Amino acid sequence: MAEVHRDPYDGDRVVVHKSRTGRTLAIALIVILAIVGILFATGFWKADVSGGDVPEVSVEGGALPNVDVDSKEVVVGTKEETVDVPTVGVKDNGEE
Repeated sequence: MAEVHRDPYDGDRVVVHKSRTGRTLAIALIVILAIVGILFATGFWKADVSGGDVPEVSVEGGALPNVDVDSKEVVVGTKEETVDVPTVGVKDNGEE
């Protein structure tokens, strides 16, 4: 589909081609899914599953691998420190 516009500055015709293929495919897919849903809901189509078995699975317990890790020693402690704290004063500028 093509749209024709006039350029507001010089009056020339501008033809814009727009492709709506993506929108058309999306609408068709939604319609098909709706029809399939209706056919299953009304019983026109049925999914009868019969026969077949679930496979048997045998699982044995395992063991974790042995790991030898050498890490650094972390020493935590406390010590007393003296910190000089400055005194703060307020200067009176004559206001009361």
